[in-house]
Amino acid sequence: MSLPALVAPADELTIDEVRRYSRHLIIPDVGMTGQKRLKNAKVLVIGAGGLGSPALLYLAAAGVGTLGIAEFDTVDESNLQRQVIHGVSDIDKPKGLSAKESIAEINPYINVVLHEERLDNDNVLQVFEGYDLIVDGTDNFATRYMVNDAAYFLKIPYVWGSIYRFDGQASVFWPHATDENGESIDAPCYRCLYPEPPPPGMVPSCAEGGVLGVLCAQIGSIQVNEAIKLLTGIGDPAVGKLVIYDALELEWRKLKVRKDPNCALCGDHATVTELIDYEAFCGAISEEAADAAAGSTISVIQLEHMLKEREEGARDFVLVDVREPNEFEINRIPGSVLIPKGDFLNGTALAQLPSVDAGKQIVMHCKSGVRSAETLAIVKGAGYADAVHVGGGVVAWVNQVDPSQPSY
Repeated sequence: MSLPALVAPADELTIDEVRRYSRHLIIPDVGMTGQKRLKNAKVLVIGAGGLGSPALLYLAAAGVGTLGIAEFDTVDESNLQRQVIHGVSDIDKPKGLSAKESIAEINPYINVVLHEERLDNDNVLQVFEGYDLIVDGTDNFATRYMVNDAAYFLKIPYVWGSIYRFDGQASVFWPHATDENGESIDAPCYRCLYPEPPPPGMVPSCAEGGVLGVLCAQIGSIQVNEAIKLLTGIGDPAVGKLVIYDALELEWRKLKVRKDPNCALCGDHATVTELIDYEAFCGAISEEAADAAAGSTISVIQLEHMLKEREEGARDFVLVDVREPNEFEINRIPGSVLIPKGDFLNGTALAQLPSVDAGKQIVMHCKSGVRSAETLAIVKGAGYADAVHVGGGVVAWVNQVDPSQPSY
């Protein structure tokens, strides 16, 4: 179903703009009017990372007149595998500034507005105000729910994308969408698809689980395609649809997503009527993990001293790395043994540990401290009362103890 164009056309295109966008202008569905709409459009892209990079590049190339970039991070070398808007010379530069400079090289006619603060409940509505459409390139659930809710309260369409390893998803959430007669089409929001976030620790982030670099371009370009359709009023936007892509099998699926009449945000009896505490709603780690880690978290500096004492025979403990084998190959804390988190979840890990009666302390670590907190809860529940985990994990070890090792 086609929807009315979001944006009125600009007054005119310059001669230079006509030359630049000529391949759009000769498409009957776009034409001069569609390109003028793009020129007059204001789109906010959240994040200049994996999804935000291709989205910003193609929105700029398409001629979207005003591009907002909400990004507070800096460019890291590990970003360059997928965040193609940045280059080697941009390492340590603010991502928003780096993206703005790249956009200027692609299209000098674009007005770029930087929002270089972290989005939160205090500023998100103010940042979103005035934009026609939101393109979301975030990678965590708390921000996604906040973006969805803020876009709903401001009646702005929300173009969402998600990536993990070889899998991608995309959709458009716009409960306020109406047809050409002004009638509601009963479109869903993000909460209609995902009423509750997954349990803490169940879905790893891209930083923990990885992502195929080119997948960012595939999903990010779908988001831009949907944005262009909404802005110009052409085609059948992915409102009420979920696009799922499996890069390994080269399979695309499109599923219907219906509005949930019991949705907490856009349903008939909404309970979410203002912005909420999204960190608490999503939770970084489970309550069990938080309880286990309380008073049982050591620093990498403490671990370094413990390892020296173990070498001298003054202390005995087992250092367990709960990451995946491929991560263990990248870097490791010396003297650790690999027992992946999955082995703790399926119950096979405990047989690989010394018995509780042996009296050996168990020290656990992962990449950043999230997975090791989750496994610490399991170990403590099995009777290893003095078990601890390493806050910051191997990332902190490389940064504070052994910078000769690579980070990831």
